[in-house]
Amino acid sequence: MIRRKKQKQNNNPFYDPTLKARHASAARFKKFTLTSLIFSVAFLSFFLFDIVGKGLPAFKVAYIQMEVTFNEKSLDDTRFAVDKKYRDLVSRAWLRDIPLLVKENPNFMNTTLTTWVLADDQVDQYLKGHHHKLKEDEITLVDELHSQGLIENKFNVIFFTKGDSKIPEYAGLYSAMIGSILTLIITMIVAFPIGVMTAIYLEEFATDNKFTRFIEININNLAAIPSILFGLLGLAIFINLFGMPRSSPLVGGLTLALMTLPIIIVSSRAALRAVPDSIRQAGYGLGLNKIQVTKDHVLPLAFPGVLTGSIIGLAHAMGETAPLIIIGMIAFIPDAPSMVTQAATVMPAQLFTWAGMPEGMYIEKTAAGIMVLLTILISLNAIAIYLRKKFEVKW
Repeated sequence: MIRRKKQKQNNNPFYDPTLKARHASAARFKKFTLTSLIFSVAFLSFFLFDIVGKGLPAFKVAYIQMEVTFNEKSLDDTRFAVDKKYRDLVSRAWLRDIPLLVKENPNFMNTTLTTWVLADDQVDQYLKGHHHKLKEDEITLVDELHSQGLIENKFNVIFFTKGDSKIPEYAGLYSAMIGSILTLIITMIVAFPIGVMTAIYLEEFATDNKFTRFIEININNLAAIPSILFGLLGLAIFINLFGMPRSSPLVGGLTLALMTLPIIIVSSRAALRAVPDSIRQAGYGLGLNKIQVTKDHVLPLAFPGVLTGSIIGLAHAMGETAPLIIIGMIAFIPDAPSMVTQAATVMPAQLFTWAGMPEGMYIEKTAAGIMVLLTILISLNAIAIYLRKKFEVKW
């Protein structure tokens, strides 16, 4: 029986003796790819779970309800504003702002109010079950206040309304967010029009010669070089050559614009190339010139792809740290900049700084900042997809 089967197979001109081995090889390859996918999803899930687990506690911070005295003595030395028994449990940064609080509310002067006071970071870490440096008597006092309902974890408004601080419980992302917004505004003002116009010229007007091929090769190479080199370029040109203010959103935006230009050019050229030639030929048949065809017909049809590539380039620029470190945007910036020429920092650089701090509260805030940054980046990509679908034209 087996001999007949083999003889039949040998007599079949279409029989491939390697078919069984190739099927087995394909099955193994399929298993390998599926295993790789499972590992990738598992790693991403573990990463997100770890970030969320560490970052969620940062959105709440401990407050203590106690009496606060506002008088000349407490303004001269803010430690006297609270009972001596609780001084080590109260945030030094909150006590430091008492004169500002009295200035904003003159009626507080010469009064004693019962209010919620920001707790020290060690108290906050103890209440969250993390490593802390509280002494035994301080732990006993915190437990006593907690049993009386005088200590609560409230929403951490400071995280979104304050800038960086050397005191962990008073550090926030506000100044970094404003710096990021100003930097990205400069980036898009510079990169978007230059990138789109360059793509239009190369795709619609430029002839195929050595010069244009040289430009195309360099654009493709710029899209692949390490981002830190753009930081060195920004340092050499914008700061050293033109004398622009160091650590400013102006320099940061121009540096990121250089880095984003290749992405916008490549994506815009792909969008323009996707427009059928019949659109151009129809325009020429109606007597339109090349500029009119490009401006009124080709560019509107390619605009969804151009916009998508630009938003993705913007999201890529927002997550960059290396080039901004080179130009000094990793400095300690407690106040938000109001102009593009003032010193500023950006969210990735701020998170990089916090990640090197030894206090446990900075670890929480680093993870929380990553959550905020990921949310913004995912939102930008979602907007890009939505706009592409909204303005997409079926030819």
